[in-house]
Amino acid sequence: MGANDSLNRFVKRWPGWLLLGVVAAVLLAIGISGGNGVSDPGERADALAQRVACPVCDGESVYESRNRASINLRNEITSLVNEGRLSDEEILAEIQSAYPNDILLVPPADGVNALVWALPAVAVVCAGAGLVVAFQRWRRGSTVDEPDDDDRAIVSSALAAGDPDGR
Repeated sequence: MGANDSLNRFVKRWPGWLLLGVVAAVLLAIGISGGNGVSDPGERADALAQRVACPVCDGESVYESRNRASINLRNEITSLVNEGRLSDEEILAEIQSAYPNDILLVPPADGVNALVWALPAVAVVCAGAGLVVAFQRWRRGSTVDEPDDDDRAIVSSALAAGDPDGR
């Protein structure tokens, strides 16, 4: 009967995990294949301006800022997009070479930058896996034994002696 119980538990659990895996795969496929939704040069210039930091302001993008430097940079991005000869990454690289400070709001995902973005996600996944393993071990080891005669005798003598704290 023990093998039958484990088979029943397995059959009850696997559809949920299968559904979770399918949903995760579908969402991952959508995330990978989804485009940026940019349909015209104006939207493309706006999308690029949202990725570039204002050279004067603190914490604002060129798209949000009304500073004169941001307006000039936004106009430069628009003219580079309208020329049509450079890709988005090439435009960002050209802007980054013109401004020595960290001008990009989202750093490129290569080298050390990719590591900085990926390590927290890896840590969360490892922590979750560790919790799953710990809970499984805890659940397996949590069998409660029935009290035997010695246990009952200890409890009876403690009750007969009364509480030493005087309660």
